[in-house]
Amino acid sequence: MSKSQNNFPKLHNAAWPGLVGKGSPGADPVIGLDKMIELTANANVDGVRFDGIDLFLSDPHISIDIDDDGIKKLAEKLKAKKLVAGSLVAPVWGGSAMDSAEKRATFIDMVRKACRIGKKLREIGIRPYGVIRIDSSSSPADWSKDPEGNTKKIAATFREACTVAEGSGERLAAEGEICWGGMHSWRQMVKLLELVDRKATLGFQADMAHTLLYVMGYNAPEDALLPANYDWKDKSKLDEALKKLTAALRPWTIDMHIAQNDATVKGSGSHDKTGRHCLATDPNGKLDIPKHAGFWLRDEKGKLTKAFRHVCWDGCMFPNEVMMKPQTWNDILRAMIAVRDAHGWRE
Repeated sequence: MSKSQNNFPKLHNAAWPGLVGKGSPGADPVIGLDKMIELTANANVDGVRFDGIDLFLSDPHISIDIDDDGIKKLAEKLKAKKLVAGSLVAPVWGGSAMDSAEKRATFIDMVRKACRIGKKLREIGIRPYGVIRIDSSSSPADWSKDPEGNTKKIAATFREACTVAEGSGERLAAEGEICWGGMHSWRQMVKLLELVDRKATLGFQADMAHTLLYVMGYNAPEDALLPANYDWKDKSKLDEALKKLTAALRPWTIDMHIAQNDATVKGSGSHDKTGRHCLATDPNGKLDIPKHAGFWLRDEKGKLTKAFRHVCWDGCMFPNEVMMKPQTWNDILRAMIAVRDAHGWRE
C-alpha cells in the first residue's frame, strides 16, 4: 500500500486523451471510451488503483444527447470496473462564448445538456463529486480584435451558463489554456473570473501543464512571470513564478489536473497548440510534480485547502502506442499517489 494512509483527494484518470487531437487526417485514431475505462481500471501500484475517471461528453465517447437509459448503462459500466465519474467536459465548441447571439445560445445549450448528464449521474450515485468543465471556445487572435469588449461578452455568456448550472446543482470550472481567448494568460483569466463574479458557481480548473505556459507568457508575453531566455536550472525562479501564479488563481480553483510539461507547446489533429503534456517520467519535464502540485493544494501558509475532492491526470495528445502500454498508466498513477502522499488527507 501507499506509505501514507491518505484517501483524499481521490485519484482520477481522464477519458478525453482518447479523443483530443485524435481521429482527424494525419492524427492517431480515436481510442474508444471502453478502452480508456479498461486502461484506467487496470492500473495498479502496490494495490492502489485509480478511484475514478473524468469524462468527455462528445461522440464517439458519450453523446451530449445521451438518453436516461444510456446514462444508466454508462453508470453500470463504471460500477463494474469499480470506478466513479468525476468532472465532465461540456462540448462547447459549436458556439463561441463571445460570438453572435445564436452561437452563444448554442454554447449555453451544451452547458445545459452537460449539467443534465452530471445531475443524472449524481442521482444514480456514481458521481460523488466533480464539476462541468468549460472554456471560451474562441481563439486568442479573435479575442485580441476587441479585448475589452470580447471579455465582457465571454463574462456575460459565463454568467448565463452559471444560472443554468445552478438549476442542476452543478458548478462550472473554466480551464485556463493559452489556446482560449480571454483565458490565454493568467492575468486575463483572473480578470474574467472577477468580471463574471459568480464564485459559488464558476471557478478555475488548473492544469499543471497549461499553467506552466502561463508563467512563460506564451500568447501573452506581457504577462510572463519568467524572464526571457530563462535558465531552467535555476529552480528558485520557477518556484517564485509559480507561487505568484497560484496566489492569484488558487482562490478560484475548484478542479485540478496533475500533469507534466517540457515547456513547449503541441497541437494535434484539429486541436490548436497548447501546453504539451509529457509523461510523468519524462526526463525533459520541467515540473517537480508532487512539489508543484502542493502550490495548488495548499495555501500560502502551507495549510491544505481541500477545495476539491479529487485530482485528475491529464495526458492529452500522447501517441496511441504510448497510451496502450500498461506501464504508462502505472507510472502516472505512481505520480498521482506521490501527490496524495504529500498533500492529501484522510476521511
